[in-house]
Amino acid sequence: MTDPDLLELAAGLARRAAAAIEAVRRAGFAVERKTDESPVTEADRIAEALIVEALRAATPDWPVVAEEEVAAGIVTAAAPRFWLVDPLDGTRDFAKGRSEYASCIGLVEHGRAILGAIALPATGEVFAGLLGAGAWKEDAAAPRRAIRVRAVPPVGLTVLASRTYADDPRMAPFLAGRPIAERRAVSSALKFCRVAEGAADLYPRFGGTMEWDTAAGQAIVEAAGGAVTMVDGAPLRYGKPGWLNPDFVCHGGTGT
Repeated sequence: MTDPDLLELAAGLARRAAAAIEAVRRAGFAVERKTDESPVTEADRIAEALIVEALRAATPDWPVVAEEEVAAGIVTAAAPRFWLVDPLDGTRDFAKGRSEYASCIGLVEHGRAILGAIALPATGEVFAGLLGAGAWKEDAAAPRRAIRVRAVPPVGLTVLASRTYADDPRMAPFLAGRPIAERRAVSSALKFCRVAEGAADLYPRFGGTMEWDTAAGQAIVEAAGGAVTMVDGAPLRYGKPGWLNPDFVCHGGTGT
């Protein structure tokens, strides 16, 4: 299977997961708590099972690291190539009836996120990207089209912040001296999508994330011409102990 084939596989599975998530939302669901007190729902489990089963069938030699399996104590080691899956990123918002949640599938090669697909169930948008081949978006309003990060507008940066960490005290010093046109608090991996399509310019993240939260988004942003780095500018890499990410910055075009 070629990398473009793998991208189509991931995008198709993200779409299917999004449909399953919306079916659960319409039917109604209970919210449970994992051992770390984070929320989990039937939608998380159904979407993850759908994605993981298909990835393991299509690429049986590559590990699949998925959020709910890890939470259940299923230990999977990294490999030269492996999948990272967050079946429902933004479960808190999903549970609260908000629209900012996503289904994310990323492929890592030698520590680098090279391919990603993200579906936004509430809006019907699907984003995908493959390093060296570009990124695209599709939705009900328009067919598949290429997307790319933008140069910073003369009015300044549109900065996205995690809704949970929007007031982190490290944000103000990081942004000091930069021309800011707008700041918005947004949940889930859709922040990567907005940077990739040129609707925003900068997403600094201070506060804990896991590798499955970022792999798909990083691949899409970088395929669209942007970058996701640690705060010191070094690349954000994958296969780290415990799957934990450091603080990072998602950059769009020049001037960020």
